[in-house]
Amino acid sequence: MARLIYSALASLDGYVEDQDGNFGWAAPDDEVLAFINDQERPIGTYLYGRRMYETMAYWETVGTGGDQTAASLDFTGIWRAAEKVVYSRTLEAPSSARTRIERDFDPAAIRQLKESSARDLSVGGAELAGQAMAAGLVDECHLLVCPIVVGGGKGALPGGLRARLELLAERRFRGGVVHLGYGLRG
Repeated sequence: MARLIYSALASLDGYVEDQDGNFGWAAPDDEVLAFINDQERPIGTYLYGRRMYETMAYWETVGTGGDQTAASLDFTGIWRAAEKVVYSRTLEAPSSARTRIERDFDPAAIRQLKESSARDLSVGGAELAGQAMAAGLVDECHLLVCPIVVGGGKGALPGGLRARLELLAERRFRGGVVHLGYGLRG
């Protein structure tokens, strides 16, 4: 059975966006992006909320010329090759290939997708990930903690959720980012 993995770049105080909705402070350098690429390579399907999808759709149109780093080119290829499912009641049509829109998040459909998928799945966007965690669907949570405190905003993890975790991996990067990978155990 495929795993459902939630990964996010977050501030030290646990936010994926600051109070103004900004997240530029979390832009990964090439060392961190190369690590992310290795984490994303096994993913066959991305599950996104609308806002996260609209952010990530950049990778559909970004050029593949010499102005990108090797890590950015690698991520572009990984992202374009994966299937994408976008959960939105307002998005009329996808702006990327290999993408379908679902109007409602259906935990039973995700369980079936996990059972039938040959490759792992990733859930992107804190709100959608929170729904998936609350439904007991997320197998792993990977946070890349950035060396910044933003003081408020959108939390990386849902409020009110209680879960037991098992540390699977940790890594420190030269720029101060720290990766923490956990298995969710209920």
